[in-house]
Amino acid sequence: MASTTSLDVLPTGCRIFTSIPDVFFIPEFVFGGLVWILVASTRILPNNPLGWVMFVSVFCFVGTTLWLFIFICGANQSSIWPALDVSFHFVAAVFYLSAAVDLAYITLLLGSSNAIVPSPAGSELLKIYRLDIAAVVMSYLATLLYFLHAILSAIRWKRS
Repeated sequence: MASTTSLDVLPTGCRIFTSIPDVFFIPEFVFGGLVWILVASTRILPNNPLGWVMFVSVFCFVGTTLWLFIFICGANQSSIWPALDVSFHFVAAVFYLSAAVDLAYITLLLGSSNAIVPSPAGSELLKIYRLDIAAVVMSYLATLLYFLHAILSAIRWKRS
């Protein structure tokens, strides 16, 4: 008896590096890893918001790694995987958006304070400020990538 779903809805093996939206796995690794590295390399002045940013970046990095290995191994061929693909990337996009907003707010507070002055302590704060700016940019890029991945995965899911 023929099944109602195709067994080849999601790509497996090396085909994931040539199919849209799965080609976004590599940039998600790069930008998510950069957020993780940039936030980890600064002093955590307000613990709670930057702790959330670290949680999100580590969670999404590990989740994307697991997701990539599942796709490479071909364990994603059941009918539930397209919906899980959309769900994971949508949750990651929402998490990254909240983390990016938190990080941007903290960076704005750091930049608007009068603590960045030409002195040895001020130069250290200026370095942290610049690292935080880079982390904000990378977190918004990661948000965009996860959101695009979620939208394109939803389109693929509805086509199947």
